Amino acid sequence: MSAGNTKFLHLIRPFMVFIPEISSPERKIQFREKVLWTMVTLFIFLVCCQIPLFGIMSSDSADPFYWARVIMASNRGTLMELGISPIVTSGMIMQLLAGTKIIEVDQGLKDDRALFNGAQKLFGMVITAAQAVVYVMTGMYGDPSDLGAGICLLIILQLFAAGLIVLLLDELLQKGYGLGSGISLFIATNICETIVWKAFSPTTINTGNGTEFEGAIIALFHLLATRPDKIRALKWAFYRTNLPNLINLLATVLVFAIVIFFQGFRVDLPIKSSKVRGQTSSYPIKLFYTSNMPIILQSALVSNLYFISQMLDNKFGGNFIIGLLGRWERMEAGGGSIPVSGLCYYMSPPLSMEHMLADPLHTVLYIVFMLGSCAWFSAMWIDVSGTSAKEVAKQLKDQQMIMSGHRDASMRKVLNFYIPTAAALGGLCIGALSVMADMLGAIGSGTGILLAVTIIYQYFEIFVKEQNEQGISGLSALF
Repeated sequence: MSAGNTKFLHLIRPFMVFIPEISSPERKIQFREKVLWTMVTLFIFLVCCQIPLFGIMSSDSADPFYWARVIMASNRGTLMELGISPIVTSGMIMQLLAGTKIIEVDQGLKDDRALFNGAQKLFGMVITAAQAVVYVMTGMYGDPSDLGAGICLLIILQLFAAGLIVLLLDELLQKGYGLGSGISLFIATNICETIVWKAFSPTTINTGNGTEFEGAIIALFHLLATRPDKIRALKWAFYRTNLPNLINLLATVLVFAIVIFFQGFRVDLPIKSSKVRGQTSSYPIKLFYTSNMPIILQSALVSNLYFISQMLDNKFGGNFIIGLLGRWERMEAGGGSIPVSGLCYYMSPPLSMEHMLADPLHTVLYIVFMLGSCAWFSAMWIDVSGTSAKEVAKQLKDQQMIMSGHRDASMRKVLNFYIPTAAALGGLCIGALSVMADMLGAIGSGTGILLAVTIIYQYFEIFVKEQNEQGISGLSALF
């Protein structure tokens, strides 16, 4: 490690004593305990999603995180206002710095690994505080002069404390006390909650065509029961444009099925022990080699860009340079704003099929951006996360495993043929599936559906792995 990089990481060391940390478990955590801790973590998160921030005033200001609420597991006006955005953003920044070799981190060294994780948490805390200050000072909860300095400080402290809770809950699961990671758990929960709500919501809304239920399935039965023309009622339930419809719901189910189908695509490379004769195994390289990380990083990038663009547009709306980044207009319903021009406009999904046909340039640029960014993030992530061909070859060699039919020296070359290809192609497929879901009108956005499916599938694999390790099966694992 170079002196400059060493100095950078060592700058974090004095702050390590102030960074809260969950200690690693001193014993093997049983599966039942992991399930319990996971449920407790989820319960705390859901409670925080319902506790309103103390001291805020009613505000009709546009929601700068409207586009990313579901994906970033945030809930406006509550302790979970910021959701997982600060953690994901800090992780993205640190991983990009490490991946581009601006800072060098040897993950094999315990000291380097601890300093890197500490720096990531420290940046997360700084970003949480910065976002809290920006939210309050830009009038998200009322005019700061009307709120007063004391209330403003109190709101900032609430947001910071909630961000710290999310950080510790995520670390609790990642240290091995629970299953998976907090980030994945919170994202999947928020997206599934949105899908279920939009399918079964009992809320009634007057649309001008009479009172309708928000939930697509409940609306179907209500329309069939109350409308005299059953054919028109059925058609309206499938194609209504102002509220969730059955086509949106069927598109969501279709995307779920396609993503699960693609999860099975993989190449198994035969490996064998170099010491024990007859001991063979395989090393699987999945199509989604980097899982959902490309879409998480891409979502973090876009949501932060949207946030900055809206803040600048609100303050300097007439500025030409600000307009190049994005101009925003308030939506009639939903409390959010949509980009109508500039860079953010071309990075956002088309609102409908009519919009796609009316502005094909927007559609093409959006598709190119999604495919390109997901493929790049996926290819970059293998170097950052220690899953590149070089690292995998080193891990197999340390385990005294060699590739069947190949010399020991050529193992890295073979892996280098498969792994970067799987990462780039997998990222490309992730982007393409997200675009397809957006165009089909899937509930919760294409990105959200993709994240939910991949996370649920990950938890299924974790569940099966834990069962196999402990020699238990079915629901008996939980009791």
